Amino acid sequence: MSLKKLLEKKSEVLWQENIPHISIDCAVFGFHESSLKVLLTKLKDQPLWSLPGGYMSKEEDLKEAAGRILNERTGAEDIYLQQFKVFAKVNRSEGFFEEFDNSLWHKQRFISIGFYALVAYTDVVPVVDEFSDGCEWVDINALPEMMMDHREIFDKALVTLRRQLNYKPIGDKLLPEEFTMPELQKLYEIILDKKLNRGNFYRKMIGYDILDKLDEPRKGGAHKAPNLYKFNAEKYTTALKNGLKEGW
Repeated sequence: MSLKKLLEKKSEVLWQENIPHISIDCAVFGFHESSLKVLLTKLKDQPLWSLPGGYMSKEEDLKEAAGRILNERTGAEDIYLQQFKVFAKVNRSEGFFEEFDNSLWHKQRFISIGFYALVAYTDVVPVVDEFSDGCEWVDINALPEMMMDHREIFDKALVTLRRQLNYKPIGDKLLPEEFTMPELQKLYEIILDKKLNRGNFYRKMIGYDILDKLDEPRKGGAHKAPNLYKFNAEKYTTALKNGLKEGW
């Protein structure tokens, strides 16, 4: 069935079950092989990509709806979600459905609530639904052309991530449970979009007293096995309440 037919069929159900004029768009971040990635989807019969999104049912609150939307796309549970901005420009989305009848649910004016989500890369199994031709991880430095205002939403999500690095459990949510100091530094460098001095970074992180050094280093490799660390959950949570108080 074509995308047009699918949307027209779905429109009737959406009018009955969901709250009109409010949509949710999510920038889902994952960290894998020293690369920060974002989850993107591509509508059927369309060349442009988009952030995962959807609508809020009449029985849901906002965050519950965002969690459901992402669970359907990723299979992941207990996703860390942070609301960061409302996107409400005139004709931000309805123009995309210009060739459809004006009664179509998707062609109405929608105000989108932007969330960013932090997930463990290995917990996610991207789901291609009946409306999509693709759903996959993309490096944030190699983004394809995106539909509507989704590039603007992504850009704002990344800026927010950068600003909240010292106040939200970003490292804990994106890194595996056990990690090396170079892996932690690489994550910070990608988010901040700048190189950091290795020695200074190490001293700052040790000085925060939020990491536990593990007894056994990482096995394998030709070079000296790197030390492994994990976040001390209690100390990390306490430190973030007042912020890490660090300029990068």
